[in-house]
Amino acid sequence: MDSTHPIWRSAAMRDALTRRDAGAIVRLTRRAADITLAELGRQVGYTAASLSRMERGKQPLRDVLLLQRLADCLDIPPRLLGLAPRHEHEASDGPGATRVGTHALSGERGDDPVRRRQLLATLAAATTSTVLAPTSAAQAQPRHQPSLSGLVDLLLHRPHGADPTADPTPATVTAAVRASRQDFGACRYDALARALPSRIALAQTLGASGHTEQAATAVAELYTTATRLCIKLGEDGLAAVTADRALTAALGGADALTVAEAHRMVSSAWRRQGHHARAADVAVAAARQLAADRTCDVTERLSVQGDLYATAAYTAAKQGDRHTAHVLIAEAEATARQLGHDAQLRGSVFGPSQVLLHRISVSHLLGDAGQAIEHARRVDPAALPTTERQARYWIDVARAFDQWGKPDRCYRALLAAERAAPQEVRRGPVRALTAGLLRHDRTLPGVRAFAHRTGALTAGTA
Repeated sequence: MDSTHPIWRSAAMRDALTRRDAGAIVRLTRRAADITLAELGRQVGYTAASLSRMERGKQPLRDVLLLQRLADCLDIPPRLLGLAPRHEHEASDGPGATRVGTHALSGERGDDPVRRRQLLATLAAATTSTVLAPTSAAQAQPRHQPSLSGLVDLLLHRPHGADPTADPTPATVTAAVRASRQDFGACRYDALARALPSRIALAQTLGASGHTEQAATAVAELYTTATRLCIKLGEDGLAAVTADRALTAALGGADALTVAEAHRMVSSAWRRQGHHARAADVAVAAARQLAADRTCDVTERLSVQGDLYATAAYTAAKQGDRHTAHVLIAEAEATARQLGHDAQLRGSVFGPSQVLLHRISVSHLLGDAGQAIEHARRVDPAALPTTERQARYWIDVARAFDQWGKPDRCYRALLAAERAAPQEVRRGPVRALTAGLLRHDRTLPGVRAFAHRTGALTAGTA
């Protein structure tokens, strides 16, 4: 569609672009080009009925290959459909494909340190400007959001000492790592955000006193926890920096399990930046390298290895690569069968029930809401090992019911998540989900009060 065509200046198109509604963008462009659904379907290899559902938002439009074909057929700038620039697709093995197993562990080809430094420099600059810039009332931190200013200070090498009441001994550092894991598992994000900077500083001080290997492991594990916290709070720029710090510390003397878990955080950071193929490669390559390691306890090795495959499966589903997602989640399931039970090790949890949790997420991302609920029915949420996992289960169930068009069940699932972990439902994605339920406030008693508690209903919309 020519860039001068009136459709691009129409109110309907501006609204679709604002909402990033790919289906609506395709529908408006197709109609402006006077192309029927049947004609477009023949060109992209889909039925007219399927395309119609996607255009109307009844079926997710996430398949990257399909989006590329639609962009080509309708002459839509790829970025408007959420696609990366052409040169990035050409660098992969093919449009929409998630490659696995050929990148170095950092997820790049050849010049990975340069690219990684460039990304981190950009993110650090963005983080610095965000933290240091004057804050207006409109830019204020979201309601209920834990403050990460102490962590930012630490990352920017501002003075931030260890807890003066704690001696930097192996025992106190081990206790600090354990406490951070427990805070995250219990969804005590406020307390964790406050405590992490001094705990990291404590572990770094231990390294200066000669306990090199334990300090490297502790610093890496604490930065790994920091990355998980940043991801929970939607701080993707900080997550990229903390993941890099975790990997740097791990490579400085930690064991293979800590290195592998740090690579999982790097993978998550790449995914959050939209580099899905690279993110999947990082996780799969780390899992394969760990599988060949015979220095680790077999239970711990299988737990971390399976978590890496599950993470890669989620990434592939996020990209819309159905085949790769199913292959990788099957690999995670096979690893869980070898393990035989859920294991909570080093702050991470993996096992058969965790594979089911990932299957719920993968099915939802691929648009299979019914399948997601079928997987959810096989999980006993009360038996999940941490509060964080229980809350995550209910939120994933809520997303699936929302996708399925069942707002009442979505709302009940969110209330269950709140009962499990109030801080978990104050996160941005849950607030967005809750805001959508406000359309049904007449049939969902208490939903407006729930929206107030989560921060989804601001004073301006009350």
